[in-house]
Amino acid sequence: MELSVRFDAALKLASDLHRTQMRKSTNIPYLAHLLAVAGLVLEHGGTEDEAIAGLLHDAVEDQGGKPTLELIRQEFGDGVADLVFALSDTDVTPKPPWRARKEQYLSHLEEASTGVLLVSAADKLHNARSIVRDYLDFGEDLWNRFSAPSSDQIWYYRALSDVFRRRLGGPLASDLSRTVADLEWLMVSPRIE
Repeated sequence: MELSVRFDAALKLASDLHRTQMRKSTNIPYLAHLLAVAGLVLEHGGTEDEAIAGLLHDAVEDQGGKPTLELIRQEFGDGVADLVFALSDTDVTPKPPWRARKEQYLSHLEEASTGVLLVSAADKLHNARSIVRDYLDFGEDLWNRFSAPSSDQIWYYRALSDVFRRRLGGPLASDLSRTVADLEWLMVSPRIE
C-alpha cells in the first residue's frame, strides 16, 4: 500500500496538536509515540485510515475534545473521525475517575470493530513496551508518573491483552501478551543493578 498526501496531512496535524507534549515524566516528544503506533498499525496490515487514526488517536482526549474531533472529521472524513472517537476513553474535561474509564473502555472493546482493535492494540503495545523499558531504568519509581497504582496498571494491561488475544488475535495481540508477561515477571523478580 502506498500512503497518500492524506497521511502527510495527518502527520502535520498530529505534530501541530502534540508538538509541545512530552511522554509522562520524560523528555521524549509525544509525537514519538504517535509515530510508533502508526508504524505498528501499518506493519500489521492496517489501512491508511487506520494509520491516520494511529497518528491522531489521542488528539480528542488530550488536545481539544469535540472541536478537535470535528476538525479531524472535516479533514479526514467520517471513517477516521469515528476510529479516533472510538479510541478515546473520554472527551470530557476533567476526565472521569481512572478505573471507571478503563472498565468502560474494556467493555467498549468487546464490541469494537477490527480497525479499532488494531489501532488500540498498537497503542497499548507501544505503551507497554515503554513501561517495561522505563521499569528497567527506574524500578518502582516509574509508577509515580501514573494516576493509578501499579497493581491497577497491571490489571488493565492484562485485561487489554486478554481482550485483544480473544477478539483480534495474531502477532500484535501475542506481542502485547508477552510484553505484559515480561512486566509482571519484572515486578516480582529481584532487580539487578
